[in-house]
Amino acid sequence: MATKIHPTAVIATGAELGAGVEIGPHTVVGPNVRIGDRTRIGAQVVIDGVTRIGEDNVISGQASLGGPPQDFSYKGEPTRLEIGDRNTIREFITINRGTVKGGGTTSVGNDNLFMACCHVAHDCEIRDNVILSNNVLLAGHVLVEQHANIGGAAAAHHFVTIGAFAYVGGMTRMVRDVPPYMIVEGHAARVRGVNVIGLKRADASEVDIEALRAVFKRIYRTGNPLRKVLSELSDEPHEPDFVQHLIRSLNDTETGFKGRFRESMRAEFARLGAERILARTSAP
Repeated sequence: MATKIHPTAVIATGAELGAGVEIGPHTVVGPNVRIGDRTRIGAQVVIDGVTRIGEDNVISGQASLGGPPQDFSYKGEPTRLEIGDRNTIREFITINRGTVKGGGTTSVGNDNLFMACCHVAHDCEIRDNVILSNNVLLAGHVLVEQHANIGGAAAAHHFVTIGAFAYVGGMTRMVRDVPPYMIVEGHAARVRGVNVIGLKRADASEVDIEALRAVFKRIYRTGNPLRKVLSELSDEPHEPDFVQHLIRSLNDTETGFKGRFRESMRAEFARLGAERILARTSAP
């Protein structure tokens, strides 16, 4: 399968393009970029930095991928952006590469949809089958777990975790971790219920959904202190993996800083970044 590069595109020496890659007019690809087979890139896209993009992605015009992080700590280190396969990245998306203090890598998994004008900051980790609607803003170090669906113009504080299968309503302000499997909405965000529609779309069983509903009522509707309920739930056997994951996530949130578990991992992220980036660049 032939690679198609528009004559006005600028492909730096050192860039690696897979079979069947298409690159549109006035797109710029930097020297440390690798693009996998059959990925299609539109017009006026900029791909910079140490960036790895997998196969069968569709990247629309005016996206900016792998640019330097918007962080004063960044001093030009060769931090990375890694994007998996079959992602759709629409117009005016910005995804920045990582920082040393954040682990060194911004990562995007597989089969995600990023609608127009979203921003994914340095050191974020986006897993698989995630939807970011238009104008979603993710600050640095945010984790978005699989199958999360984030509504338009929602914004996440740095170090927030957005749990698996969560549904976040449009214009929601997320300053604490978003529990998995829940509907969260508001300014500031509040848990409204179980994301039944999202779970059914993912073929979750009625048994799993009803188990989550029962736990939701105990956590959010009894009026008992959250720590007390979590302590009780942690001592009980729970068969569905969904329920176990929800309890673990809420316990992690309670141990975090102001409701953000990843805040407690700053030292570990910095250690990983130094190991991955600084040790590599200082080696003879």
